[in-house]
Amino acid sequence: MKADVINTSGETVKQVALPDLVFDVALNADLLHQVVRIMRMRTRKPIAHAKSRGDVSGGGRKPWKQKGTGHARHGSIRSPLWKGGGVTHGPTNERSFERSLNKKMKQKALRMALSMRAKEGKILVLEQEPSFSGKTKQAAAFFAPIKKKMGVKKVFFLHTFSKQDEQRALRNLASVLWNPVSNLALLDVLAYPGMLFTEQSLKQLVGALKTESK
Repeated sequence: MKADVINTSGETVKQVALPDLVFDVALNADLLHQVVRIMRMRTRKPIAHAKSRGDVSGGGRKPWKQKGTGHARHGSIRSPLWKGGGVTHGPTNERSFERSLNKKMKQKALRMALSMRAKEGKILVLEQEPSFSGKTKQAAAFFAPIKKKMGVKKVFFLHTFSKQDEQRALRNLASVLWNPVSNLALLDVLAYPGMLFTEQSLKQLVGALKTESK
């Protein structure tokens, strides 16, 4: 697999080889689906919450005496049997959707996603680090020809900036997601159809994934 190396003007200057270990992995749709499902479940937050009889306010005294009234015996008006009482076995916001995920499965799924982008021709490599002078307008103008070249509307840019001002320029761009290589996530690769690296960040990524595969 190969990817085009472009300059800051979006022009192709050369090509770089993409290691087969990272960018030429056969797709296993079942494995990829399983990993994505588990990762999405980890981000799920429980919203539904029902109060038990211990959470409902009131009901501090016995509604009537135990015997002699002709009524059934009750200890609290907040019993689940009463209107306005607690809920038995209802959903709570303490529920956890965590599922265990094998590290090798997670890494293989990430390589599959990167391989998909490489085979689609949606990976470009920058010859050098871009400079936006901290301006979102300049960043938008920089990425416009890159998105057109790849034929996508959204780009995932992986790079570790030497200046924080450059990071700030990308925060308000809805069509561009920036992350350092250390924060690369499978869900981001799948959500953004185009990927942009610098030559430095590409080497970092390949080195990290090769090390983890041993």
